[in-house]
Amino acid sequence: MNYSRRAMLRSTSCGFGYLALQALRGQAALAEGSGKVAPGTGTPQTRARAKRVIFLCMSGGPAHLDTFDYKPQTLKKKHPGSVYKFQQRGESGLWISELFPELSRHADQLCMLNGMHADTGIHAQSFLQLHTGERLRERPSLGSWINYGLGSENENLPGFISLNTSKSTIYSSAFLPSIHNGTPIGVNGEDMSNATIRNVSSEHLSLRAKRRQLDFVQMMNRGHLAQRATEDRLESVIESMELGYRMQTAAPELLDISTESEATLERYRVGQFKKQIGTCKPTDFGRQCLLARRFAEAGVRFIELNHGSWDQHKNHRRDLEANCRATDAPIAALLDDLKDRDLLKDTLVVWGGEFGRPGLTPENGKNETGHNARGFTFWLAGGGVKGGHVHGKTNETGARAVEGKIHFRDLHATILDLLGLPPNDLTYYYAGRQHRLTGPEGGKVATEIFA
Repeated sequence: MNYSRRAMLRSTSCGFGYLALQALRGQAALAEGSGKVAPGTGTPQTRARAKRVIFLCMSGGPAHLDTFDYKPQTLKKKHPGSVYKFQQRGESGLWISELFPELSRHADQLCMLNGMHADTGIHAQSFLQLHTGERLRERPSLGSWINYGLGSENENLPGFISLNTSKSTIYSSAFLPSIHNGTPIGVNGEDMSNATIRNVSSEHLSLRAKRRQLDFVQMMNRGHLAQRATEDRLESVIESMELGYRMQTAAPELLDISTESEATLERYRVGQFKKQIGTCKPTDFGRQCLLARRFAEAGVRFIELNHGSWDQHKNHRRDLEANCRATDAPIAALLDDLKDRDLLKDTLVVWGGEFGRPGLTPENGKNETGHNARGFTFWLAGGGVKGGHVHGKTNETGARAVEGKIHFRDLHATILDLLGLPPNDLTYYYAGRQHRLTGPEGGKVATEIFA
């Protein structure tokens, strides 16, 4: 079934000139979109357990055996385990490492996926597959697909925001209309206190004058479109400019956290951990988590937070401990606030990276690890999943997933299903065929983890 793009346009860009460039980017070969849902209508076609997603992206490959996949250290040759203490937490008795003392308080809200696996242990390819389902080509990001299917809950804000991002391909809408691009705020390693949405604030004209200016430009745009009714790029420009105007009042207020109490800023550890320790970059992850809560409250559909790098090879213990210390309290504070504000029940929180790491062994001095895409851990919380639940497992050494296996395409399918979107039927026609996030193979929904 074909749908008019006019019905689905909800922009994720900002700033007039910047918006126009973004809307034109990569659209030369667009064909009519199609799917078994009306894209961008905001109306799920199946039962929705969640309304929005917060993705806590830990780039570099978190060591699953030292965090959430408990394997006792036996000290036997080639039989790795964790050098850190684990304890069963909450009424559910989930095993969680001592590296996450604050997050451990939420054990009964966490759904552990210990059977995750991916296709490659190469960072760039696996990171791209985690976000888009593809390893080698630029394809629409998970957030773009979700925004394409549902649109934003707030007409004055983008539907997809990416905080402290790294590469544009990670939040790109690719062949989807560019209005579904992620809106980046900050780049990896930047002081997040200075990060903002580009071109959304200006003082050169009053708001009334800006409205008159935009009306004049839009009059010409619509006249041009009237002679080219099938020109999708022009529709994107028109809608993007309108959103850019509306965002000038909504976005700066959300980015201004000066209204938050000192106690809140302390709970989130805002402004702390600014010194780089090993590979742990000073990303002010606390500010990211606080902004994520504010964006979720305001109706942003998909919010990605980025913390890196978890690429600990040598000096594994030092760097792992620094990364966990920088993220533990902020994530716990985020879950606290979502729960207290009655948002956790319909906000799906996702934590994980592009793969895991093999355990430390006695012969490597307990301080060096590599990559492992055959078995690792993600966790979910809220959004209709079972809390205090463990799904899947790795073998006795943590080297590969052996039960409850979930590939990235299955994770994508599960997330879409929780949002009420048909995971293998949300498609878009491009370059002669239908495309979907879950790829040619399709994804299997892990209904076993649903509450």
